[in-house]
Amino acid sequence: MSDPAIAAPEARLPVTFPLRDLAVAPENLRFGEPPDEGIPQLAEALLAAGLLQPLTVRPGRRREKPAMVLDGRRRWLALTSLREAGRIAADHPVSAFLETDPARQAAALVLTNTGVPAHIADVIAAIGRMLKARLTVAAIAGALGYAELEVRRLAALADLHPKALEALKAGRLTLRQARLLARLPDRREQGELAGQALAGHGFPEWRITERLDRERLTAADRRFRLVGPGGYAAAGGRTESDLFGERPDVLLDPEALEAAWTARAEALADVLAAPGREVRIASAIPDPDAALEPFGHAWGDGLDAAALDVWRAAEAAADEARAALADLDLSDGASDPLIRTYLDARLTALVAGEPPRPVSLVQVFASGRTGLELSAYGPPGEAPESAVEAGAALDDEQGDAGAAAHRPASSAPVRCVAPAPPPELEGVNHALHEVRTDTATRALIRALADDPGSAVVALTARLFSVMVLRQGLGRGGGALTLQAEAYGRPGASPIGPLDGEVRRRLAERRAAWEASGLSPIAWAAGLPHGERMAMLAELTALGLDLREARTSQVRTAARAEAAEIAALCGADVALHWTPDEAFLAAHPKSRLLAMLDEMGASDSRAGGCRKDELVALVAERAAERGWAPAYLSWAAALPDAPEPAESEAEAADAAGADGVPTPPDGAAIAA
Repeated sequence: MSDPAIAAPEARLPVTFPLRDLAVAPENLRFGEPPDEGIPQLAEALLAAGLLQPLTVRPGRRREKPAMVLDGRRRWLALTSLREAGRIAADHPVSAFLETDPARQAAALVLTNTGVPAHIADVIAAIGRMLKARLTVAAIAGALGYAELEVRRLAALADLHPKALEALKAGRLTLRQARLLARLPDRREQGELAGQALAGHGFPEWRITERLDRERLTAADRRFRLVGPGGYAAAGGRTESDLFGERPDVLLDPEALEAAWTARAEALADVLAAPGREVRIASAIPDPDAALEPFGHAWGDGLDAAALDVWRAAEAAADEARAALADLDLSDGASDPLIRTYLDARLTALVAGEPPRPVSLVQVFASGRTGLELSAYGPPGEAPESAVEAGAALDDEQGDAGAAAHRPASSAPVRCVAPAPPPELEGVNHALHEVRTDTATRALIRALADDPGSAVVALTARLFSVMVLRQGLGRGGGALTLQAEAYGRPGASPIGPLDGEVRRRLAERRAAWEASGLSPIAWAAGLPHGERMAMLAELTALGLDLREARTSQVRTAARAEAAEIAALCGADVALHWTPDEAFLAAHPKSRLLAMLDEMGASDSRAGGCRKDELVALVAERAAERGWAPAYLSWAAALPDAPEPAESEAEAADAAGADGVPTPPDGAAIAA
């Protein structure tokens, strides 16, 4: 709390004096000292840029000049030298703060600067005038007391549109935004954006960063980690560094980078060669091969105990090699054996995770973490089409007729204790919405599988709804599927720490059942109670299906159940998984930048990254902080208690056209 006895200082306004009416006050701490060697240089700067910082003076006494300089002796000496040289007149106007209070006069003698510092916009304009007067950067730096690099950076802003400097001085633009605006070559466009900010309509940074990123290649490219500065330069590549140090270095020769990366990738991928197997090298992540079936979806399903051991050993070897590569300089040839070890272990793990079938194609592409990554493909296996894919095909072929067959038999209203968490649909297209709900489903699968008690509650409630109430029989009616379908998304592999872990556990249980020689019922009956409950939780969790393929297919009832299940088992996706590159790649750059802000990892250089570079950065920062978007955990606040309807008439008024109550504000309707 401030002392009321201390009054706020009055605002000072500069007063103009002719140069001939100024002199150095005898009480000035350096009164009588001769001019130093920097005075001529300061004089040139003042002549070019003018006086940026007013002097501080007191009224003259008898036989003194009208204004005596308390602070600003060197500036006065520089101006005096210009007058003696005939370069300015004796009546040259000089701006000064006139101090009449003795206390403030004393402060001006002790402090180096009692006035308001010059605004950075004024400094930029002054540097521009100095450059036009043909002063060197070294001379300007000496005159202003700045480092030469800082003067070069400010000089780059001197050509900004006048509206941009006006907005900077008015506080409508930050210095970082001004530097971003200076990168636009079109001054007319600079003026338009600065005028928009000056009018209070904000500054669209994303428009500039997207324009700067277009068709630009930077050192954050995935390929550059494998090639390195030395390999890129050896291939004839040139680099351009950002003057402000805010954006990654620009690689001016994309062809040189691609050639260097391809040559190195081909040399490392020789470990994957085998008879009857094609190895393709492509820097970008490849699209799935429609004629072949990818490896990595079975996740141990259908393997016996010996095959499971082989698969687990291969997974462990790949994880160990991946971790070892994370902190290495991959452009150094010393890392070659470890990269080859990783590629071999990765392919072995993919193939070992499902029943035997040949590998026809291996596609190798760039990775920011391991240098190289791969996808494997082979002829389709003999396993029947999964229930999920069959159901999707049924919906596509039968249309409304297929949907009618799954309609609930009862028209009784659906009552939820928890409100359905509203989906975030603004700016989200169908593909991104499907990716997000798909990942959120997998996260809840893992959370429910780790909590058998909650799984029993969810399963019991589902059976009651289907068998007694005859509600939610088709897909979309609830979070759990009565048909005991294992959740899956066509063309997408399990997420290892989430539903992949659940599938791994069930694969081990299948191997134990096969070794027992018993029927499934006899084997399950002989399990200890804890193991049987754990298996029930795993099976129940894998029956969850909350994926929404389109933004127009929001499943409100299923979302409400998901919120209740998540509250029961304390679902937190970040306990097991943080956003990986496959998940983040579906998001636009604006949302990736927002994620960095949400996790407290904002980086001024992030806006200058290309999409794939930004994806890798967000994945790395999320892993460091153990962060994941809250919507992936289906978090929703539960009400304290259900409120009964006041009357049947009011309940009827609240019902929609199909007889199901539709709360206008998304709140729950309770019986």
